[in-house]
Amino acid sequence: MRSTLFDQANKEVQSGERWSLQSSKMLRCRLEPDSKEIVAAQGVMVSYQGHMDFAYQGSGGGMRMLKKFASGEGGSLMKVRGQGEVFFARQAHNIFLMELEGEAITLNTGNLLAFDGNLDWDIRSLGNVGVMSGGLFNLHIQGHGTIALTSHGQPMILDCSQQPTFVDPQAAICWSPNLTPTLKNDFKMSSLIGRGSGESFQLGFHGPGFVVIQPSEGVTPAGILG
Repeated sequence: MRSTLFDQANKEVQSGERWSLQSSKMLRCRLEPDSKEIVAAQGVMVSYQGHMDFAYQGSGGGMRMLKKFASGEGGSLMKVRGQGEVFFARQAHNIFLMELEGEAITLNTGNLLAFDGNLDWDIRSLGNVGVMSGGLFNLHIQGHGTIALTSHGQPMILDCSQQPTFVDPQAAICWSPNLTPTLKNDFKMSSLIGRGSGESFQLGFHGPGFVVIQPSEGVTPAGILG
């Protein structure tokens, strides 16, 4: 049987690394029985080899549990354990790996693919704005480990230290943890902006730090990770 489908470029990339990009749009994670678990967004597993266990990742106790109930969310994360390889992807979006070495990052949950289970995470509220804007809750992650993020198209990094920067909530991928976004409501411009969210809210950033954006407002989420 002959076909370009079987070209070397389409074959699995063998690697002993825990995280390895198979292409710009496919991620493989290698697990061993004694290795730390992976926490992933539900619905992003496309295949696995070997023996894997997938379980609902609860929100934990304390404030995270309160935020889960307040937002009506909390069922969008799963824990992955086992022995073998698991493959993650999201609608052919570009995938990027981020290695935290004691630092922190704040994520738009719609762009989260997976992260090492030993990382500390928390749900952060951005203010009193409709859930459909994607701007009510985001995920703060810190510690030592790897995070896999997706971008719908080639991302761009914006420097927020020189002047105020305003971003559609669906276009923001992640930002510096020291930046606290404000919410701006351009109601008079609702027919021109905020098309992805159905609301005319933007996230405003200003200070020493960055925000990474994607050239798309993405898919309006049915729920945000909790």
